[in-house]
Amino acid sequence: METAALEEPSAVFVDRKRGLWVLGLVVPLLPFLAAGLVWSTGRGGFWWFGPLFVYGVIPFCELAIGTDRDNPPESAVPALEGDRYYRRCVYAFVPLQYVSFVWAAWMVAHGGLGWLDALGLTVTVGVMNGIGINTAHELGHKKEEAERLLAKVTLAPVAYGHFYVEHNRGHHVRVATPEDPASSRFGESFYRFWPRTVAGSFRSAWGIERTRLARMDRSAWSWQSDIMQAFALTAALYGALIAAFGPVMVPFLAIQAIVGFSELEVVNYLEHYGLLRQKLADGRYERATPAHSWNSNQLVTNVFLYQLQRHSDHHAHPTRRYQALRHFDESPQLPSGYASMIVLALVPPLWRRVMDWRVASHYGGDLAKANLHPSLRGRKLAAAA
Repeated sequence: METAALEEPSAVFVDRKRGLWVLGLVVPLLPFLAAGLVWSTGRGGFWWFGPLFVYGVIPFCELAIGTDRDNPPESAVPALEGDRYYRRCVYAFVPLQYVSFVWAAWMVAHGGLGWLDALGLTVTVGVMNGIGINTAHELGHKKEEAERLLAKVTLAPVAYGHFYVEHNRGHHVRVATPEDPASSRFGESFYRFWPRTVAGSFRSAWGIERTRLARMDRSAWSWQSDIMQAFALTAALYGALIAAFGPVMVPFLAIQAIVGFSELEVVNYLEHYGLLRQKLADGRYERATPAHSWNSNQLVTNVFLYQLQRHSDHHAHPTRRYQALRHFDESPQLPSGYASMIVLALVPPLWRRVMDWRVASHYGGDLAKANLHPSLRGRKLAAAA
């Protein structure tokens, strides 16, 4: 569905995607869909339906359905943001996620699954909760206290509550700079990025929150800490599941959490790969612009991810709700949607073959302007283009 961007204000804007946003609620139902396929076909392989759907079906649909460049005019943004239908589509994710999570935990403990089927269901749950981090991302940027609390609740299953702090007050400040642990560097594989961002994001979040609390004469370990609140939710959730279903929950919880937050980090990897804000004469970095995020207008993935792929507008307007995010022509564009690009990111030679020349082209062949991995700094890189 390729259409021209709407640049001029319009008296009446009709969101042609309005009815599609409920499709995002397929994600928290993935464990139930997996079970339905297993029970209807007798094939246990469908316990792996989560990754099969996200990294097989969705990329195929991206290719078949194509892109959508429709932009809401600024005059329509207040009405779009005031329409509570869009919020309800996000809110509904949270209870469905928890029902699926607890049911899947029960199945692993008491469903009579073999170890391979249990692992498949566990990975499916991890994929669900990983995409749930994007729901937490949408909610955590908002000003309403209830939505911020829901963000922490949604992060609890993957034990990644520090994301609430680091993303909002760390990544959005340092995006596309070497100081940002969530911005990947040119020449850096996902497997080198993963430990750097997992450890670096936690250190950054802890430092940000410790500084904030110190100004209030509070300890970093106090209950006022957003990190402590978030991890208390995780501890309560995990403790309840282990008490209810036994020690088999320990590997279940650990594996699904690692799958979930790794899914977040591979998205972080592709969102700013190689892009760099240049330093000004006073030593500060230039303001973040649409040129500092990789974007995609693939309709299918945008529907499932609340238009996260319109990432430049999100960085320009962090509190703007997903239905009002816009496409920018000046943003560097990914060749496909996030689901397809994640698969490429997991195979570094393919990723570099597809993306390195795009980074070079974005900087007119001058890779000295890119966010280079330290091993490449100071080297002649003309051939890398």
